Amino acid sequence: MDQDWFLLAVSIYADTSFLVAAYSPESNSMRALTWLQKARAPLPFTPLHRHELRTAIRLRVFRHEITAAQCKLAFQELESDITSDVLVHTPAPWTDAFREAEKLGALQTERLGVRSFDLLHVGLACVLNASEFLTFDSRQAALVKAAGLRLVPV
Repeated sequence: MDQDWFLLAVSIYADTSFLVAAYSPESNSMRALTWLQKARAPLPFTPLHRHELRTAIRLRVFRHEITAAQCKLAFQELESDITSDVLVHTPAPWTDAFREAEKLGALQTERLGVRSFDLLHVGLACVLNASEFLTFDSRQAALVKAAGLRLVPV
């Protein structure tokens, strides 16, 4: 797939809170799964997503929120969705994403209390030309709005 074409085609970006709900059982899982079933285009899946999502699911095992078997199943479902283009591996333009995250951080961190990964996800969404954003995180949602992106109702 031509990378430049994909970068122009990204319109919706999902953060880790959305993906955790989609791949492991929690209170927002039905909403995330319903949205994914109706999706008309694949979601970008960057190296940041892969690292943070897999770590978040493993932490759910540590916290006894899910079992090791549920973790293994989540990873299998994740790989299946990558294979079937529900999620599409997307190279991350890191330098631009970090620059955008720093600009957002300078303007919003003291006001909203957002973390580095929140800033980086929104920065990535911006440099990937996303216009819409999926999240279940209220601070992330406030940052998304401040960055001028539209929250997708889930």
